[in-house]
Amino acid sequence: MVCDCQEDILPLFFGAYFHDCIEDARLTYNDVTKKAIAIGLTEKQAYIAAEIVYALTNDKGRTREERAGEQYYKGIRNTPYAPFCKMCDRLANLAFSAQMADSSNRHMSEVYRRELPHFLSSIKSADNSDIKFCVPSQMVDEAVALLSEVQ
Repeated sequence: MVCDCQEDILPLFFGAYFHDCIEDARLTYNDVTKKAIAIGLTEKQAYIAAEIVYALTNDKGRTREERAGEQYYKGIRNTPYAPFCKMCDRLANLAFSAQMADSSNRHMSEVYRRELPHFLSSIKSADNSDIKFCVPSQMVDEAVALLSEVQ
């Protein structure tokens, strides 16, 4: 089980689907909210969805470390369903990089391998009692398995 209640399913899917739209498509937080409402989410659902998208938007920075610093991870940990969505994003990136054979993908596989312990500790909430902030252990196992396949 991933969602706390049925009403959170659509915001979770929206947040996962649109997770890079502020960062990559130059939409604003308000654009994201309006888009969520336009496709039928309630105002409350649109707020949850937009918060997920905002939490998964990298900070400004010159390096990977600056763009994904402590404030970025704190936003993920403190936003309902953002840890799950970030783990979904990482699994998709891992699967893609593991399947491709060019040097860029091999490089990213190594980056993900090095980052995995820090990444997991950074997105996991200290409170595992609230499902909205959890990362399912099966997803962690899948990440480890994908990384073990890449040589």
